[in-house]
Amino acid sequence: MVDPAATLRAMYERINAHDVDGFLAHLSDDFVEHEEAPGLAPGKEGVGQFFSLYMGAFPDLHFEAEEIMVSGDKAIARIRCTGTNSGDFMGMPATGKMVAVKGVDILRFEDDGLAHEHWGVFDQLGMMQQLGVVPTPGSAPAPA
Repeated sequence: MVDPAATLRAMYERINAHDVDGFLAHLSDDFVEHEEAPGLAPGKEGVGQFFSLYMGAFPDLHFEAEEIMVSGDKAIARIRCTGTNSGDFMGMPATGKMVAVKGVDILRFEDDGLAHEHWGVFDQLGMMQQLGVVPTPGSAPAPA
């Protein structure tokens, strides 16, 4: 019997250990990423590139599942992601700043125990504000 919650926890453990191959072993070969990242394929290979990019920019990248719920063949997680920007990120030099952002992951599993699809929401604006790349409300100069 497939336990989507346990599998999702194991996937986060692999990310936290920076074991991209171990993480990808939980994805089916026909995996579909619905939260596409610009310039990356929406499949298993693109997901691997995505995490390699983030791990290079945030060497202490850590995912914490604050809550995991299961509904049918899907596992839904409320997550908190933290990391220190110690490497180049999306063409920007490292800021040395720590970020802590929230997100939601939804993964669909099949009887083979593998994830076949992912939908997600990640606070990219909050991350860019914490990095100092985008001003936070009230920090930008008032219009003249």
